[in-house]
Amino acid sequence: MSLRRGQAPVPRAPLARLAGLVGAAACALAGLGLCGSAAAENRVAVIVAAGGSGAPWPLDDIALIYRRKKQFVGPARVQPINLPSQHPLRQFFSQQVLHKSPEELDDYWRDMYFNGISPPFVLASEEAVIRFVASTPGAVGYVSQCAVDRRVAVVALLDGGPPCAK
Repeated sequence: MSLRRGQAPVPRAPLARLAGLVGAAACALAGLGLCGSAAAENRVAVIVAAGGSGAPWPLDDIALIYRRKKQFVGPARVQPINLPSQHPLRQFFSQQVLHKSPEELDDYWRDMYFNGISPPFVLASEEAVIRFVASTPGAVGYVSQCAVDRRVAVVALLDGGPPCAK
């Protein structure tokens, strides 16, 4: 990390995430749903319903939600939604947030199932995720940032995702 004169050292990862969240919020407030840069097209947005918490969620909390180890965010019960295991966004999200591929998580979910805990629901497309999240209290999902619209709010952004399909 290089410093300019008079500048205090600050970790880069939180600042990059915060900058991405601020950019996403500005785009959402403008009603655009996307920013024109190529970098924005390769981001994965973690989303909740538009009236939900617009505050950023830490990736560690998102990982706990997707492992079904955290059931509530504030007073609301959360319901994580996945894309199919072969979908490029699911592969990216699983590696970045859960640090395992969907296939590697199969054993985890078999064990959890025998303890009465089911894996997150799977929906077929990004549009299906957006519709479900927008209409279901407590639902949380992930889509390409370019697919985000005013029906949902972005609570986290992951850089370096697969190219946008739109």
